Amino acid sequence: MQENSWPENNGGSELDPISSLLSELEEEEFENAFFFQGLEGRRRKAAFLLTMIWGGTIALHLVSWGSWLVVGLTALLGVQAVRILLARPLKTPHPLSYDEGEDVPYVSLLVAAKNEEAVISNLVKMLCNLDYPKTRYEVWVINDHSTDRTPVLLEKLTAEYNQLKVLHRSADAGGGKSGALNQVLPLIKGDILGVFDADAKVPKDLLVRVIPLFNQPKIGAVQVRKAIANAGYNFWTKGQMAEMAFDTYIQQQRIAVGGIGELRGNGQFVRRSALQRCGGWNEQTITDDLDLTIRLHLDKWDISFLDFPPVAEEGVTTALALWHQRNRWGEGGYQRYLDYWRLIASNRMGTLKTLDLFSFAIIQYLLPAAAIPDCVMAITRNRLPILSPLTGLALSLPLIGIFIGLRRTKGNSQVNISTLLVTLLQTLRGTFYLLHWMLVIAGITARISVRPKRLKWVKTVHQGTDEAGEERFEF
Repeated sequence: MQENSWPENNGGSELDPISSLLSELEEEEFENAFFFQGLEGRRRKAAFLLTMIWGGTIALHLVSWGSWLVVGLTALLGVQAVRILLARPLKTPHPLSYDEGEDVPYVSLLVAAKNEEAVISNLVKMLCNLDYPKTRYEVWVINDHSTDRTPVLLEKLTAEYNQLKVLHRSADAGGGKSGALNQVLPLIKGDILGVFDADAKVPKDLLVRVIPLFNQPKIGAVQVRKAIANAGYNFWTKGQMAEMAFDTYIQQQRIAVGGIGELRGNGQFVRRSALQRCGGWNEQTITDDLDLTIRLHLDKWDISFLDFPPVAEEGVTTALALWHQRNRWGEGGYQRYLDYWRLIASNRMGTLKTLDLFSFAIIQYLLPAAAIPDCVMAITRNRLPILSPLTGLALSLPLIGIFIGLRRTKGNSQVNISTLLVTLLQTLRGTFYLLHWMLVIAGITARISVRPKRLKWVKTVHQGTDEAGEERFEF
């Protein structure tokens, strides 16, 4: 075994993922509280919420003032939407400049890898050759009991790169990706932690562009824009390209109006002190990034966003793979509202963030969950769905956001009738592609209410790609 490889540390991390957020509550109150009761509590809360959504939607059809209530809610959300659309993105600080030997922040880059032989070598080589002092950053790969050639490849790479360190986990190690990341925390030295998926394509100047964002003391984390490396492969990858452009636009605009910035897993950077205050990564969730997002904001940290350069990743290439991936993402996003609803409702984050979060919760989760009873009642009563105004608002945001997001990601490329037409066609296709979220969320809200959820690491299979990570925008 190489000297920079470690066996599993059975001690693991003793961090409690939500302890710091509950400091104002008595221990007995927390243990008996309805707002966090583990997986069983989630199912009960999800069932209660689904009953309220379906019952409320049916009631809106039966009362004379139901349509006016929907119009009023749409108007309120419309005001928030206009604020977001008119906001000017915050300026990105200049890249870090340093002299040789200058004391710059120490950074630890983390990769949790399970059976990643197709991509792990490329990522390690990119991470070990970044434009940053070699003595001021380290690369940790947590091998989560891979059964392919991943351990062999990592052993060879440790002999080539001094800053590469490997932690090997056993077959019975728990906690999935969150458990892997928590386990390496006692071993790392960085003040700032970067997390990457094994298929990431990382530009050489990423660190010198990310680190200046942490000069603001309130910034607890930074999310780097994600791009799709194989965007031109088929309809599904082209749709994901538009989806990432939309996410870029929404992230920048929400942050600009004082709303929520969100982590996306791959290409996320976290201040170590902020992570420790929040208790590390939560091993009781299937989306560690979305869960950490909420806990950081509840602990009064801000999350910033870096739009250039992007971190590229493989887009899934089949409808089935997309369905499984988005179900996992959607369920993880839903879990955080079930787990932390009381802390969110207490306005612990501040008014602007709380309103922003509730606005997107209504559009992303409550509206799709209400679509089934709304359509059934509309057909039964021979009328339009009563939630049509909200649906129209929800569809208008991607139309605008994808178009502007695509234009932003193309940078200073020439603008003419031809390029605008291509962007418009990409926008229409991307908006149609995003309709799958309605089906995903509608299914999740019903399934999580009745079916037990076994937490496990369900990873996306990475095949490797010949793409260099550059962005492509062909129609």
